[in-house]
Amino acid sequence: MLIIDASSMIYAWDNYPIEQFPRLWEWEQAQVESHELQIPSVAFDEVSHKIPDCCGWLNEHGCMVVPETNEILVTAMQIKALLGIENDDYHPKGVDENDLLIIATAKTMEVHLVSDERRQMKLPDIPKKMKIPAVCSHQDVNVTCKNFLEYIKSSGAVF
Repeated sequence: MLIIDASSMIYAWDNYPIEQFPRLWEWEQAQVESHELQIPSVAFDEVSHKIPDCCGWLNEHGCMVVPETNEILVTAMQIKALLGIENDDYHPKGVDENDLLIIATAKTMEVHLVSDERRQMKLPDIPKKMKIPAVCSHQDVNVTCKNFLEYIKSSGAVF
């Protein structure tokens, strides 16, 4: 099972139109309907605000929207502390509260995360400047993070 971030869902929707990539979306539909691919509620909300049609597609195919549990909230707070973020003092170049909840969801569920947030080739000197992939790779977080294309390639699916 995988958790998908809003960035990857939006990336897929924008770059692989259903009309031009029907087999990809048939496969994606099967992933959603089997609950192999799930989305945290904060990511679902982001998608619904930015691309309502995509959100409608997810709803139509019974996408599992993962709510925040106490365990996810506690994990998000632990990651926040690990990054040295106090109160709501997020860095504009780093993760925000929703990102922490998305990472915490994947960590709590012990699954991989699909995110198309920019990879940082050189880790920032200030931890709170880290983006999702860098936070996931932190030794104390340890969540495998793939972008959408890596997700497709790792599936072995042929379209």
